Amino acid sequence: MPHQQHDETWKKLHSHIDEWVAVSKTHTSEGHVASYIPELANASEDILGLCIMDSEGQTILSGDSNFRFTLQSISKVFSLILALMDNGEDVVFSKVGMEPTGDDFNSMLKLELIEPGIPFNPLINAGAIAISSLITGNSTDEQVERILHFFRDIADNPSLSINQNVFKSESDTAHRNRSLAYFLKDNGVLDKEVDDVLRVYFSHCSIEVNCTDLARMALVLAHNGVDPIRKQRLIPRRFVQIAKTFMFTCGMYNASGEFAMNVGLPAKSGVSGSILTMVPGQYGIGIVGPALNRKGNSTAGVHLLGILSQEFDWSMF
Repeated sequence: MPHQQHDETWKKLHSHIDEWVAVSKTHTSEGHVASYIPELANASEDILGLCIMDSEGQTILSGDSNFRFTLQSISKVFSLILALMDNGEDVVFSKVGMEPTGDDFNSMLKLELIEPGIPFNPLINAGAIAISSLITGNSTDEQVERILHFFRDIADNPSLSINQNVFKSESDTAHRNRSLAYFLKDNGVLDKEVDDVLRVYFSHCSIEVNCTDLARMALVLAHNGVDPIRKQRLIPRRFVQIAKTFMFTCGMYNASGEFAMNVGLPAKSGVSGSILTMVPGQYGIGIVGPALNRKGNSTAGVHLLGILSQEFDWSMF
């Protein structure tokens, strides 16, 4: 991106971002916080926070950007990348497919109806559970520790940790996920014990971050696996390409096509109201707005990204 164009974008962002966040914040009233994980229901519905980070580490913050939340399904992108780094593509895609489902993220419908009985993609719950079983480690503790170390490295934040209250809340109410895992075990997709795999899965979903952490992680994906601030390659380019393709096709649940049309950026949402997205080669973006629409995406966050994409012509299409 030419330096002058970056400066103009940055100046316009500084001038207008609080105004755009205020407009989008009115859309929080259209959604509700996730309640099926009881701990997530404690978040306020009128929160909206944003961080945009450029390749030099400069940030633009607005709204409730310091609000802390758990990654939830956003973690699936990075557990997929780690599983690919541990095992390679052939092993990973013997356990999960590469296609959108058209079903809810926690559906088990197609596992039974369509051969060979593997999850359609790594970003639905069944797929992410299968991926969690592939993380290398001699014990569940070691798998969790490796995930945490990897996420800390991508976020350049050694203090990232698992929110134990959210972890317990997820584990105590995970009847559907347990059903999915037992189904996968019966289909021969899981080689490990169900409770061990689910502990790994709930652990990475419960890693706590803020918008700046999210933007920092997105920045590495925006630069195809290279951290432009530390000038280090952290992820092989091919695996970032795979992850971003899934983000486009499946990252916003059943609204992924609509999001691609209206925003046009690779993104992944989580039911904490978080959205990780990026402008390839330029910016990492982290957003949180816990009030969700019926598809499980932040109402205000999606609205805000629509404004930004239009204002700066960020769509890749």
